[in-house]
Formats: sequence, structure tokens, C-alpha cells
Amino acid sequence: MKAVVQYRYGSAESLSVREVETPVPAEGEVLVRVHASSVNAREWHVMRGDPYLARLAFREVFGARGPKRTIRGSDLAGRVEAVGPSVTRFQPGDEVYGDARELDGAFAEYVCVPEGQLAFKPANLTFEQAATVPLAGATALVGLREAARVQPGQRVLVNGASGGVGTFAVQIGKALGAEVTGVCSTRNADLVRSLGADHVVDYTRDDFARAPERYDVVFDLVANRALADLRRVLTPAGTLIFSGGGVSGRRPQLFGPMTLTIAGQLAARFVRHRLVLLNNVPPRAETLQALRELIESGQVTPVIDRTYKLAEAPAAVRYLQVEHARAKVAITM
Repeated sequence: MKAVVQYRYGSAESLSVREVETPVPAEGEVLVRVHASSVNAREWHVMRGDPYLARLAFREVFGARGPKRTIRGSDLAGRVEAVGPSVTRFQPGDEVYGDARELDGAFAEYVCVPEGQLAFKPANLTFEQAATVPLAGATALVGLREAARVQPGQRVLVNGASGGVGTFAVQIGKALGAEVTGVCSTRNADLVRSLGADHVVDYTRDDFARAPERYDVVFDLVANRALADLRRVLTPAGTLIFSGGGVSGRRPQLFGPMTLTIAGQLAARFVRHRLVLLNNVPPRAETLQALRELIESGQVTPVIDRTYKLAEAPAAVRYLQVEHARAKVAITM
């Protein structure tokens, strides 16, 4: 089968399409013929081994000179080709979507995925749309519903509202009954409004940290503001959620977006606000099923910026890095 592989850390040029052996499903695994995948900031960070601190903190992912798993890609949507022993929920021909994190990845024609990391594909989505949901959608849903426990009528600020996680967070916040404010650039303001945001802050013109508004929840997806700025806009009992950070810089950094995470960990014991670190939401079938219900009910719709073919995967990752893609970038087989 064809797959996008990487043996050493580097730029998008370190990725190449190769013929590799088709995997065989083991106990509890499902072999999926991949129809589509998508690019996340995670792929970029793993590709570069960035930041350097992550190589020590996540040794199950990062090796000394290259990623421990050679095939890139996390998100997937496709059809079940075969099932391993003890699999009960799926059978060949089923349309599924899921998350292949920590496995040989989804930038490939086939991938084996544990049964518990898959769910039936939302019936109203194409494979390309469904493939953009798992990692970004799960991060948004777990962050708002489980970590922040958002209630109807609360005020939620999404910093990075036009990104992969942000576009889901705006819609999920509205589905939970919140009043949502999205922070984005001028070119993305109309997109964020179209997703249902009640208010949009154009960061090129206005600074939300200097405005008088206060929020019950701040969901920071950019990691480009000081901790004090983010806490300043919270209500006294407010919740601040950190989740990763985007892509930046030409060379791997020592701390990168983890700087804000570390600051939050140190401050959490001494401030009255709830500070929640949401860096690696585990792939779970239950989360995927909840997302499917939101999508099939029309409350959440994935947004795709561009679609690339499998052979163009290096260009897709480069686009995410250089062009500051909005929403999601899909890869089709």
C-alpha cells in the first residue's frame, strides 16, 4: 500500500510517499481502508520534533532522531476492510471514522485501529468532511462539555476561533447554549460569524484582553497571550482552558506553546480561577459518537479550507505551516 512516511525530524520535505506493507488487524483491531484523512498541528509538531521539551515529555511518540511511528496522520474516515479477533461492533463494509494516534498513521491507504478509537461515520458527511472531525472535534467537545462544564447562558471566549479546533468550539459552544465570542483575524471574521458566534473580535483591530467584557470560560487555542491577559477577562469563578498551540518558527523551539502550559501548571495552585490543561485528549469511541449526534442533528458542520491528494500530503502540511490555514485541511485517497 502507499503511505506517507518519515524517518528523521525535519520540514515537510522529510515526508515521502512510499510503498509499505499492508497491516493485518490484531486482537481488538479493525483494518480500515482509508478514504480520507486531515492535517492537524499535531502532525506538524511530530514531524519536526517540536518543541524539544516534547521529546522528553512524550517518549511514546518522539524518538531521539525521528518519530517512533514512521507513518504520519491521525484522523481518518473510510470503510472497514477486515476485523481482528474479539471485535464485535464493526464488520467489513461499515463506514467509520476515528483517530489513529500513537499508531502507524492515517496518511495511508490502510490502517489498523483499535475498536475503541472508531465510531460509525456521520451519515450526512462525506468521507473528507468526516475525516476532519476526530482530533479537533474531540478537543473542542471535551474542553467545553467536560473540562469547562459549559452551561446554557454562560459566556465563552474562543481565542483562535477560525482554526481547526476553534471552528468546532464555536459551534459546540452554541450547541451547549452559551453566548460565544470568537477571536480571529479580519479575513476570517465572516467565517466565524457564519458558524454561529454571537460576537467576533478582530485581533488586528481590537485587544480582547483590554476590553471590559468578562467570560465564564476562555478557551485558548493559540498560546500567544500571557497568562495574565487570559485571566484578566475571566469572571471571578471562570475557567481557563489551554489546548496546545499553532505552528510557528522555522526551527524547533525549546518550549514553544508549552511555555503557557507550564506557566498555567505553576499558577494553578495559587489562583482562584480554574486552569485546565487540555493537551492530549484521548481518542475514545464515546466522544466520536457524541460528535456524530451533534453533526447529524445539524448543530455542528465541519469546515474544510483545502483538500489535497495523498501524494500531496507534504504540500498539505506545508500549507498548514506557511499559509496559516483556517478550519481544516483534508487529504483524500
